[in-house]
Amino acid sequence: MNLDRSVFAGAGTLILLSVILSQVHSVYWLGFTGFIGFVMLQSAFTGFCPMALVLKKLGVKPGNAFN
Repeated sequence: MNLDRSVFAGAGTLILLSVILSQVHSVYWLGFTGFIGFVMLQSAFTGFCPMALVLKKLGVKPGNAFN
């Protein structure tokens, strides 16, 4: 799996997890969902993605979106 797919899979997993936690535990977990959405939006405009930096350091091979 390349870096692009790993970022999308990670973000999707965190969003689903926070939505589930908001239903099971506390509605305040939706704030985490909003934070993930904000980071995704800013990375679309700036090209800076914190998760991509971490995955690069872990040795995930690069894709086309996050160079």
